[in-house]
Amino acid sequence: MPSMDGIEATRRIRRNARRGNVPIIAVTASAFEQDRVHCNRAGMDDFVAKPVHAEDLYQVLARWLKDVASDANRN
Repeated sequence: MPSMDGIEATRRIRRNARRGNVPIIAVTASAFEQDRVHCNRAGMDDFVAKPVHAEDLYQVLARWLKDVASDANRN
């Protein structure tokens, strides 16, 4: 992103009361454990490393879409 990175975008989303609970998944070429920790500390919920393998992406998305659907049904 030209004006901010994903870490800063995540922090801003988490500070927004209306959007603060939306799942955020990092899709990044930075795949070291340190990068995962940094994303987690910023408030990201999950992590997919590039190059993206379809099966890995589908599993992560399915997990979070299931959680979002469960939350919506409770409200």
